[in-house]
Amino acid sequence: MTRRHFLGAAGAFSLAAQARKPNIIVILADDLGYSDLGAYGGKDASTPHIDSLARNGVRFTNAYVSGPYCSPTRAGLMTGRYQQRFGHEFNAHTSKPFFDAGGTTENLGLPTSETTIAGRMRDAGYATGAIGKWHLGAPPKFHPNKRGFDEYVGFLGGAREYFPAGKGGVGPIEIERNGSPVKWDGYLTDLFGNEAAGFIDRHQKHPFYLYVAFNAVHTPMQAEDERLKKHAHIADTRRRTYVAMLESMDDAVGTILAKVKETGLEQDTLIFFLSDNGGPTNKYAVNGSINRPLRGSKGDTWEGGIRVPMLAQWKGRLSAGTAYHKPVIQLDISATAASLGTGRINREWKLDGVDLIPYLTGKQRNDPHRALYWRFGELMAVRMGDWKVVRTWDNKQPELYNLAKDIGEENNLASSEPARLERMMKEWRAWDNTLVAPAWPRPEITPPAVQK
Repeated sequence: MTRRHFLGAAGAFSLAAQARKPNIIVILADDLGYSDLGAYGGKDASTPHIDSLARNGVRFTNAYVSGPYCSPTRAGLMTGRYQQRFGHEFNAHTSKPFFDAGGTTENLGLPTSETTIAGRMRDAGYATGAIGKWHLGAPPKFHPNKRGFDEYVGFLGGAREYFPAGKGGVGPIEIERNGSPVKWDGYLTDLFGNEAAGFIDRHQKHPFYLYVAFNAVHTPMQAEDERLKKHAHIADTRRRTYVAMLESMDDAVGTILAKVKETGLEQDTLIFFLSDNGGPTNKYAVNGSINRPLRGSKGDTWEGGIRVPMLAQWKGRLSAGTAYHKPVIQLDISATAASLGTGRINREWKLDGVDLIPYLTGKQRNDPHRALYWRFGELMAVRMGDWKVVRTWDNKQPELYNLAKDIGEENNLASSEPARLERMMKEWRAWDNTLVAPAWPRPEITPPAVQK
């Protein structure tokens, strides 16, 4: 081969490499406390693999999810739209009063009228895979394989045990692969990590979108004996189990990151990690998590229910070891993926999320969002800049906080800033008027005791 031919071939290879669409991996934790990762100040658990995403990429300090509960925020993540726009405001549930009133399971799930990010990515030529907890509807029409995912391994409900044989707590819900039961052994978090690595290995030659939804660290609290022994010094047995479960998830994330590196895909792969909501630190479904310095818990609209740890890594594209301080929301992840995968965001999609890449690379310096909004039944919140208005279980009237000065929401400024409070409530009411009624009622839950 002549030098000219060699240079021509090298140039063509370079252009081909540049033309490859990036892989997208979204890793979702379940009920993770805001302050439990090392990257967010956690001390009890060793989380080197998850923390490496912060070291090699971006740590978000004002990241949110669009609801304080599992299924609604997953619906928002899956569509890039506020889930209240299509009625998925609460967990799809099976309460006795709901069925006594004539309710059925037929429509308890992410409405089929909504297009998922997986569907958009598959249409753009991506291989698509989902692994882990689904919680977006159990009837066949809601199955992941019918919502844009080529491959699915996991369970369809909201929780299950971490071992094949029942050990108390949530029943032994079936693990499936594309609709067929899977025989497995060991610890479920390990299974999901290995399945994710296998998907990457099979699809390394072409772009893929991979959604890995761990059920860790959601109840039931079950950990492997060796990990529990490692943390015998933690007196609180629930906290000890939580830490052991978190370290298992960190190792599973390490399995995924190792496969990305092994296949030479680090510079071709954008990876997001986040939690689906705040940790349940109250007496309702408590799992031993810590949200401090945030006030509140899973299930309410204080910061502890809706602000989450979130990390992003894309080697060669996102600066390593940086922090991004402007408010973002999980809806942005799907919008970012759609923009990268399809080359555009179509206005007809009516996405509420935005493509974060221009903001993270410095091309856009303004705030990604003018405002962020929440509605969870009678609970509400709106954030604009540093200011937040919130009404939750234990405050009947909306309260006003400056989060830049008061991250713990302790100093209510409603009486001293009445004009600001009213402007923000007017903003929220205008958004609320664009929403639909919940498609099913809220499950019967006990209002949580607020953690301060």
